[in-house]
Amino acid sequence: MISRRQLLAALAAAAAWPAWARRARALGAASKFRIGQIDLGGNSTPRPSALGKVLFEIDKRTSIDCDLKPAAAKLSDEKLHATPFLYLAGDQSFNQPDAKDVERLRRFLTYGGFLLIDSAEGIAGGSFDKSVRQLCGTLFDTPERALAALPADHVVYKSFYLLGDPYGRVAVSTTMEGVIIDGRAAIVYCQNDLGGAWARDNFGNYQHECYPGGEVQRELAFRLGINLAMYALCLDYKTDQVHVPFILRRRRWKVE
Repeated sequence: MISRRQLLAALAAAAAWPAWARRARALGAASKFRIGQIDLGGNSTPRPSALGKVLFEIDKRTSIDCDLKPAAAKLSDEKLHATPFLYLAGDQSFNQPDAKDVERLRRFLTYGGFLLIDSAEGIAGGSFDKSVRQLCGTLFDTPERALAALPADHVVYKSFYLLGDPYGRVAVSTTMEGVIIDGRAAIVYCQNDLGGAWARDNFGNYQHECYPGGEVQRELAFRLGINLAMYALCLDYKTDQVHVPFILRRRRWKVE
């Protein structure tokens, strides 16, 4: 038999046990969705606050548990695959990686990794754009894996929100481009400065105007960022016909 004094002592010990010891940790912080920013020189962080802001929106609007602080990703890292979503941005030319880093990035993309390239130049055909095309041509020099326009009905435009165009800070291009590997867009390239639409200062104010669509265009740029994250995680499940009635019903939520 347990005495009253023993029972009270046991309850007191349980109450004193630290809260952190009772909290379940099935997978831990390593399971969170994170974005790794690549630095190849040439102003690789033209919008320093952008990734943190879009990660906050992904975390808030979806069931994706995000690490709100972007990681610094190096192509020379043998554990590059630990951050399966990479982001390359810039507004000027950048250094081309050496042969070993190219091979490491090629392997990363071939075996399931995703790379979003975001031009902050605000023009088509600038120096950053030339560096991007050179990099993609070095990574994959076959016609079937060339950088090419993604069709308007690509699943990336409906992976979470229903979108019609690749919105960003500006409207330089009406299409995004991609490199397709086994039916999957492993690289997506946007020339409309997504980061410029996402960036905020320390007071919460947006740092750049969106032209020509203003704040509606900014909201759509955030939605595209969420779609890209969802696509990188879920790929093309939304192309399944079982989702079509639900997608059609959701069209009334589309921002015009």
